[in-house]
Amino acid sequence: MNLKVKFPGGLRVDAEYGPFTIPTNQDGSAPPPFALFLASIGTCAGIYVLSFCMQRGISTEGLEITQDMDINPFTSIIKKVTLDIHLPKDFPEKYKDAVIRAADQCAVKKHFEEPPEFEINALLPVEVNAVT
Repeated sequence: MNLKVKFPGGLRVDAEYGPFTIPTNQDGSAPPPFALFLASIGTCAGIYVLSFCMQRGISTEGLEITQDMDINPFTSIIKKVTLDIHLPKDFPEKYKDAVIRAADQCAVKKHFEEPPEFEINALLPVEVNAVT
């Protein structure tokens, strides 16, 4: 799985992932990179909640997830993420625990439980010698 990061100008930094270009910008014209990171948590849980409801024929009208972050005031690092699933008014009570378990399956969240190792390299362009 590869992702390319491009620098099209100004403070814009774009991620190319397959056929998609995901723009970021620190000037407010696009989400900053950290906002995409935060959004990946809630939207990942959201796809599991949505699938859960759709598989059971449960209406998703009014379904919403709010995400709150508790931040360490000294380090500005997030120390707790809370996802509140706002269920539709006719959501069956018997599925409340199950929909929480569905959201808990989020792949982004699972990467916090077993974080990947990071390796960062700086590569110079490779010169190609002409063969005659």
